[in-house]
Amino acid sequence: MKNKEISNDPLNRIWKFFASVKLTIVLLLTLAATSIIGTLIPQNESPARYVQAFGEPLYRLFDILDLFDMYHSWWFQLLVLLLTLNVVICSLDRLSATWKIVFVKNPRFNLTRFRGLKNKVQLNHPQTADTVIHLVEPILARSFGYRRQENTDNGFVFFAEKWRWTRLGVYIVHTSVVLLLIGSLIGSLFGFEGYVNIAEGEATGTIQLRNNNRPFPLEFEIRCDDFNVSFYRSGMPKEFRSSLTIIEQGQPVIKKDIIVNDPLRYRGINIFQSSYGELPPAVRNEAVPDEITLVFVSKDTGKEYSQKARIDQEIQLPEDLGRFVLKEFRTNFNFRGRELGAALVGMLTQKNGAAVEVILPVRFPSFDRMNPMFNPQRNDAVFISVSDFQSSAESVGKRYYTGLQVTKDPGVWVVYSGFILMLIGCMITFFMSHQRICIEVIQSGEKCRIMVSATANKNKLGMQCKVQRIADKLAERGKVG
Repeated sequence: MKNKEISNDPLNRIWKFFASVKLTIVLLLTLAATSIIGTLIPQNESPARYVQAFGEPLYRLFDILDLFDMYHSWWFQLLVLLLTLNVVICSLDRLSATWKIVFVKNPRFNLTRFRGLKNKVQLNHPQTADTVIHLVEPILARSFGYRRQENTDNGFVFFAEKWRWTRLGVYIVHTSVVLLLIGSLIGSLFGFEGYVNIAEGEATGTIQLRNNNRPFPLEFEIRCDDFNVSFYRSGMPKEFRSSLTIIEQGQPVIKKDIIVNDPLRYRGINIFQSSYGELPPAVRNEAVPDEITLVFVSKDTGKEYSQKARIDQEIQLPEDLGRFVLKEFRTNFNFRGRELGAALVGMLTQKNGAAVEVILPVRFPSFDRMNPMFNPQRNDAVFISVSDFQSSAESVGKRYYTGLQVTKDPGVWVVYSGFILMLIGCMITFFMSHQRICIEVIQSGEKCRIMVSATANKNKLGMQCKVQRIADKLAERGKVG
């Protein structure tokens, strides 16, 4: 009657519900299924893109279900919380039995059980039991921490064990899972991810959140003091660097140049270099520098020739490749609907006497190699590019804005701790085991019989090999004696 009352206790039923392995499987499958949905439906996009992709009815349904920011939705966080409780209660429910094995001062050994093991080794020893005692003790002392000797009616028995604490390895893994789940919840509830574009020389204390595109005020301002970008000869960006200053209460508190994968960190907030863009140039009278370095490449010989040039100055090309004159500088050149940025325009008089216009975008040194494709009058005997014009670009008022990714995840150290603990727990669980050994010595006249048997909660084959090695050592020392 008493047991029935306990089973009907509401708290006991709740405990048994959360201690169920079936609940663990259901929660894991549900999280896996929802994670697949999160990969199929793009997260944190604009409403217009969702309407275009799914249509108005599905957009409204998915928005109600919070599928566009699924990992921050209340129901996903509830699933993670339920799984956390399930893992904790499952571990506590099964820990009591393990606790009695691990934290006991004098462990109990059942001699009858060791005698009944199939994987035991028995041998006859030519020496007496009293002599064998001195052989067994050093062998066990090298491999086992706990040892105990007991006398029997016709001899004695040695019990030894080690790594009893490794039975807690699975609970260390469970704890690591709990830390990972708690860390993700902390980051989801109290962290954020946003972006901001800041022009050179300007500052802002507000970013746009990525999950809902709403403004989010920071407790400080970010100022972009300077921005620099360098390019490969192909025109692709090589490196872009932002010089940032954190301003708090009107005073600068920290300065740092950031590049990709080298962020600025302040008060738990990470500021990453994410992108950049060019602002509309402010044209000045001193737009073109006095001298511009041009590079001429001969197709036949492959040689490069570098030469200084001025506007309206005619240049005689080497290898009798013709003549070239720089005509003008354009701050923003449009080629077939694409903005190429600053560019020089020149006139090339070829060897055959034909004069063709040559466009030299500053950011795309290899652009002239495509000219023969677009201009049938242009041969490909020589290719022209601009060298080291980046410093000259400053004189035309070229300005950039830096694109920054701003994130905060207060649960990241909890997640890191979980990963480290999981590695330790897996190493203990898979590569270490609780090993127990029994060596029984029975006096038989002037000789004795020895039985070596052992058990382990994991890696039983390895334990069997260890039993055989100990038996072989006893046999060898008996021959020597």
